[in-house]
Amino acid sequence: MTSPGKPLEVLVVDDSVVVRSIVRSVLTKDPGLHVDIARNGRAALEAIAVSVPDFVVLDIEMPELDGLSTLREIRKIHPRLPVVMFSTLTERGAAVTLEALAAGANDYLPKPVAAAGLEAMREQLFVDLTTRIEALCRRTPAPAAPVAPPPPVVAPRGPRTRPVELVVIGSSTGGPNALTLLFSQLPEDLPVPVVVVQHMPPTFTMMLAKSIDAKSPMSVAEGSDGARLAPGHAWIAPGGFHSTIVQRDGAFVIATNQDPPECSVRPAVDVLFRSAASTHGDGVLAVVLTGMGVDGCAGAKVLRAAGAQVIVQDEPSSIVWGMPGAIVRAGLADAVLPLESIAAEIVRRVARTPRRPAVAATRSSS
Repeated sequence: MTSPGKPLEVLVVDDSVVVRSIVRSVLTKDPGLHVDIARNGRAALEAIAVSVPDFVVLDIEMPELDGLSTLREIRKIHPRLPVVMFSTLTERGAAVTLEALAAGANDYLPKPVAAAGLEAMREQLFVDLTTRIEALCRRTPAPAAPVAPPPPVVAPRGPRTRPVELVVIGSSTGGPNALTLLFSQLPEDLPVPVVVVQHMPPTFTMMLAKSIDAKSPMSVAEGSDGARLAPGHAWIAPGGFHSTIVQRDGAFVIATNQDPPECSVRPAVDVLFRSAASTHGDGVLAVVLTGMGVDGCAGAKVLRAAGAQVIVQDEPSSIVWGMPGAIVRAGLADAVLPLESIAAEIVRRVARTPRRPAVAATRSSS
């Protein structure tokens, strides 16, 4: 997983002896990692003062100094040190996790539970942690000789015949902060609806929607089955459910399902993008923000074939340039922009041509 040479140093901070033991034993399966442990936040800060690790796994609930306070102290001295929070799947856990992400945590993971069996839990934890370590601590060896970049790939696009009528957004690692900034810059009267897939579990998406809604001129809510799309309103796909767009009784609504995960996630961006292509075709503007993996790339290909537009976040402003990078490499991006420029680009592309009269919104309860 890691590059040859000196092992990456991982610091696991948790007050539970059991959790520390599980995480350490799981990670030591990778010979490219060396794992140290700390029993609480204060011990972690003391360890970091002696030797700065490459990666930190930080529990939220701890005695003496909790994870959020520890994170804030780490960020004062080490603003770029990758930190992933361990969170419980509760409303309080979701709220504190969002606060930690806003305070500079790079990502989060649910605390390990053995509901599906101890070995399955250990294997999933190994995959979850090592993929994040690889993404956030990637070491790129210097090339032996300069290599000319390949010519850009440009995927074919179907014809465009109508204005933008729908914005769909996909994001993952780093997405909560990116979405918060993006929606803080979108106008209250954006004349099209917005539907978002952010890779998050149940409860977390509800808390994320509430958090963004408090900072956004637009109305932002967690999506629910049957919620009618309307201009100036945004919906975040509920955790654990794919979200699609369908037409019912003459209106476009959100439909949710629990079909198998795609790209190992549910909700999946690809599922949303494919449904938007089938309902709105070239009237879709798709946006892909920071995130690990390739979810959204296959859906973007379908959208582009239908004539839709696709814009992505650039690498310097992304926490992880997996999802947007995959779209760029596939030649599917109409524009590659820093995060702070994307809201203005959405407004510009939406306003480029006149549109049909809007349908009034009705909100379904989540």
